[in-house]
Amino acid sequence: MSLPIYLIGARGCGKTTIGQALSQALGYAFRDTDHHLQLTTQRSVAEIVATEGWDSFRARESESLRAVTAPASVIATGGGMVLADVNRHFMREHGQVIWLNAPSDVLADRLERQPEAAQRPTLTGRPIAEEMEDILRERAQLYRQAAHHEVNAMQAPEQVVEHILQSLSLARAS
Repeated sequence: MSLPIYLIGARGCGKTTIGQALSQALGYAFRDTDHHLQLTTQRSVAEIVATEGWDSFRARESESLRAVTAPASVIATGGGMVLADVNRHFMREHGQVIWLNAPSDVLADRLERQPEAAQRPTLTGRPIAEEMEDILRERAQLYRQAAHHEVNAMQAPEQVVEHILQSLSLARAS
């Protein structure tokens, strides 16, 4: 049985892009916790946060993680998934966890080019560059704690996928 692969990291690190490419390379299903949450609630992340608050969103996010976890799947998680201790332990116990790491200025630049505000609500209301710097400072240790492998997300998606495959010692699905 093939264990699920969880992709963690801050907003803008490429979890969805890399997740789709990795799932294709392995012949795995691709799942996304935020997408699952939006399908089940029929609301965007921003709408959930605006109407229910961050605590409720985080609880729903944890439920979504469990709902999408399945063998032979690549799972893109929300950037804050690691905030809950229970989520970090769940991912480590049920699969392989890959941290897609990139510097805050690169993440901010990516988010400014493709804001997707409805899906990526601001956490602080401050400029994205400042916000990303603070988020990485606060979460880096949590990402590190959760991850089995850390991968540089500053490369082209194909290179990131190759690096992940090497890290996991998996052969490409034909």
